[in-house]
Amino acid sequence: VHKTADGVLVLFHDDTLDRVTDGKGDISDYTYEELLRFTVSYGEYGLNDKIPTFRDFLRYFGWRDLTFAIELKQDFVEKETIDLLNEFHMREKTILTSFHFDNLRRAREYAPDFRIGYLFGEKEEDPVGKMRSIGGEELCPRASILTPEKTRQWHEMGFSVRAWGVSNEEIMQHVLDCGADGMTVNFPDKLTQALSK
Repeated sequence: VHKTADGVLVLFHDDTLDRVTDGKGDISDYTYEELLRFTVSYGEYGLNDKIPTFRDFLRYFGWRDLTFAIELKQDFVEKETIDLLNEFHMREKTILTSFHFDNLRRAREYAPDFRIGYLFGEKEEDPVGKMRSIGGEELCPRASILTPEKTRQWHEMGFSVRAWGVSNEEIMQHVLDCGADGMTVNFPDKLTQALSK
């Protein structure tokens, strides 16, 4: 979740427009109407799209029987994100995540009944301590640093485990072998197939 210059919450993965659109710079530098001028390109699939508002996403997907990992990409979007999730009755099926711990701390303070997940990589020194300090529920390590031992330890501590950085089927299988509860993946069809075996 990012916020535009005119305060619209939108969904966009990257921190800048440069990699996958014909625009440049930060989303927060543009109004939503200005962002609609840019095209999001999925080159390998030959598909194009526009940046969606968070509201439109929730309107279309919020009623579905899914668990949503909503990543707070930008600082100080927590309150508005949570308010919109509550408007669509999403609390029970949402985990708020971020690489920025302060975003999670503020989210916890504002809405202690929402579940929290901390995204982190190799250099994070004390993810468990940070999560314990705010009563967080989910540890989200980079897939390459996950091991069966870490997953077991974190489960014993009461955390769920969901990995990110799953860029191919080999890493996907590694995460499954480690016993994680979930993963962020761009090919859910292949994950579904692997889980059905």
